[in-house]
Amino acid sequence: MEDLTVVRGDATSPQAKGQKIIAHVCNDLGGWGRGFVVAISRRWPEPERDYRAWHRERAHNDFGLGAVRLVRVRPDVRVANMIGQRGIRTGSKGPPIRYEAVEKCLWSVGDAALAEEASVHMPRIGCGLAGGRWERIEPLVRAALCGRGVPVTVYDLG
Repeated sequence: MEDLTVVRGDATSPQAKGQKIIAHVCNDLGGWGRGFVVAISRRWPEPERDYRAWHRERAHNDFGLGAVRLVRVRPDVRVANMIGQRGIRTGSKGPPIRYEAVEKCLWSVGDAALAEEASVHMPRIGCGLAGGRWERIEPLVRAALCGRGVPVTVYDLG
């Protein structure tokens, strides 16, 4: 069992040795341009490029809620584009976060992290534009990652 560490800093600059996976939540509409993805795109073009191509070809692939694509951006860093958000706006059906999809994504990320002995780094996923609550996300992170021996660092800006 690994613990979840919370630090002040930038999740796009993970502070750890060895292989690292940066996890974040994407929407299911193919929209990329607000929130944490802006910081990712400032640092690397590959995750956005891969996400847009994955969405464009969705009739022929697994793009949809609960799916994950891992995109290598450095020899020791991959970005996990996790589809855990339905749409982009809070409306009559509540916030766009889909906790079940985030949970499925986290288990997939955990599998990848275990296979390559990677640590996982993230902002408070799903709690920005997706409208989720950390009290609901944190137990998912702990079960899918920490509880399986994957070290997790959550980055708070400031």
